[in-house]
Amino acid sequence: MKELHILNLGAGVQSTTLYLMFLRGVLQPQIDYAIFADTGEEPTPVYRHLEWLQSLNGPRILVRSIGRLGEDLKHGRNSTGQRFASIPAYTTDEPGSPKGMIRRQCTKEYKLDVIEQTIRHEIVGLKPRQWFPRDEVHVRQYLGISFDEAGRAARVRLRFAEVPWATPLFPLIERQITRAMCQQRLKAFGVPHEVPRSACVFCPYRSNDEWRWLRDNDPTGFQRAVEIDVALRTPGNVVNRNLDQKLYVHRSCVPLAEAFIEKKESFRDQTFMGFYQECNGLCGN
Repeated sequence: MKELHILNLGAGVQSTTLYLMFLRGVLQPQIDYAIFADTGEEPTPVYRHLEWLQSLNGPRILVRSIGRLGEDLKHGRNSTGQRFASIPAYTTDEPGSPKGMIRRQCTKEYKLDVIEQTIRHEIVGLKPRQWFPRDEVHVRQYLGISFDEAGRAARVRLRFAEVPWATPLFPLIERQITRAMCQQRLKAFGVPHEVPRSACVFCPYRSNDEWRWLRDNDPTGFQRAVEIDVALRTPGNVVNRNLDQKLYVHRSCVPLAEAFIEKKESFRDQTFMGFYQECNGLCGN
């Protein structure tokens, strides 16, 4: 049976650490590909970092996308009549008083499905709707989930239980490497810049610290987030079709342009909105 070794590359701290560990020969066997599923909405520093990774001439990085998520949100690329937006926006019928969150679809459609289709059609060479030859090819997928994120790894294992042709692997967990230790390794590997967190600029799972970072380090990205935030409430847009409540990307349920992002948040709130909730650990970091 042929084995394929593939890294889910989110271009964040953990998956960058894995990529460099493979590049340096710390991890064996060598990966065949790293796949970066591009939503088209990452902060500029993430794309710059991805370009730097590609410049190392290591294992081939496949950058693949099904479109720009924000534009699809506004124009309804997959208009199938759902009552929910594809990002986990906050909802309320009283601005300034959060009531809940909308179901999240973005991870599956713009990350997981893109990676799976790249493997099936581009790497393995299957035709649409062709069965995966699991007796002939098996995929070993490496995910950048660190030792301090056991809960995320457990959710990934549950998802892969429904994918008989692939096995998820967690080298960082196996070696008891935490996220903080990954950051130390990145410095030791000589990464010449801070590795940013990978997430769409308008991702609602952002703490105020992260909103400020985006505003100060990627003004264009922050304005894009403001644009999408406004679009979520524009009458007639697909994202709010048939919804009685209004949608916001900031947890306070006020327009992002007006949100008090200077407010300090508790560690608990930052953890909920930030890294540990991002993508539920399904697409790598």
